Amino acid sequence: MRKVELSYAFAARPSQGGIRNALMDLLHAVREHGSISGAAKALGWSYRHVWGELKRWEAELAHPLILWEKGQAARLSPFGEKLLWAERQAQARLAPQIEALHADLERAFAVAFEDSAQVLTLFASHDDGLSLLRGFAVEQAHLHLDVRFCGSVDAIAALNEGRCTLAGFHSSQQPGLGSVTQRTYQPLLQPGRHKLIGFAERSQGLMVKAGNPLRLAGLADVARRQARFVNRPLGSGTRLLCDELLARDGLQAADIGGYAHDEPSHAAVAQAVAAGAADCGLGIEAAARARGLDFVPLLSERYYLVCLKDALEEPPVAALRAVLQQDAWRQALAALPGYTPWKSGEVLSLKAQLPWWELPPKRGAAAVRSSPRPTGRTA
Repeated sequence: MRKVELSYAFAARPSQGGIRNALMDLLHAVREHGSISGAAKALGWSYRHVWGELKRWEAELAHPLILWEKGQAARLSPFGEKLLWAERQAQARLAPQIEALHADLERAFAVAFEDSAQVLTLFASHDDGLSLLRGFAVEQAHLHLDVRFCGSVDAIAALNEGRCTLAGFHSSQQPGLGSVTQRTYQPLLQPGRHKLIGFAERSQGLMVKAGNPLRLAGLADVARRQARFVNRPLGSGTRLLCDELLARDGLQAADIGGYAHDEPSHAAVAQAVAAGAADCGLGIEAAARARGLDFVPLLSERYYLVCLKDALEEPPVAALRAVLQQDAWRQALAALPGYTPWKSGEVLSLKAQLPWWELPPKRGAAAVRSSPRPTGRTA
């Protein structure tokens, strides 16, 4: 089995995310442009360098990477296609861990490079908007977000245990939904102790193959047409949403083929659908569009940040709130598919924002809080 080495580099601007690999960049460029010269131009390399690298890697891996046919555009060999497929799968599944590693490295070097740097630890449900915010906050306020992506329930629990300053979670505002969410979140959040900070509204729905060949319009169609579904892990906000939608439609988990098959992030769900391992999955529009999938919107939800009341005016939290209220940030967030800035940076009331708050927790709330949850998984 081939071994993998990781490395990092210092850069003036935030990267596009993920872990870069020169060979994968080269193969992707050849595939996109259909020629060695086109790939060389796109990468800013010489034709001779690209040719030499391809030949070197073919010798190193003992497999052909490019099919060279006279008079035909250059194209990847079956082995080259499999390499790109494997890389996309790995990047999608490991995206939250890669982002956490990235944040750890930046935080570690922040003090050395920036006298004015501030660090804010944030445990949160996985969200493309937060990934975008991480680089924006560094540029605008020298604020480094030490983001740890995990399930919504685990994020709020980490906040209550003092392991982070902020937590991120999401909740639907749609009438008829809320009982499962209430039983899960209400024991963890206390008016007077916790304060909400507005962040965004985003679309959740079914990620399906281009053209929606199975004509899926909701989970009832997923059950009726026996579509292969891919879920999110127990303890994630999207898993809670899935259970809410099933209950609303009078469905059971057993009615959904693949309900027990879960992936650790929205990106990984989208990749599973794109790779043909599933017909559909529940997730955010941005993840679907990034992988060439169609998206069937089911509802709009609000994504909140939450902190303890005493932390609200601490300099890093105040700096983040100021960044969130900038017009430039709102414009950047609005450019993400399925995202709308919503009360960004404003301090909000728990009781006013969570419509089920005045209801007493239903039986089983304590059991939901204390039940074992997978660790290191995202929402």
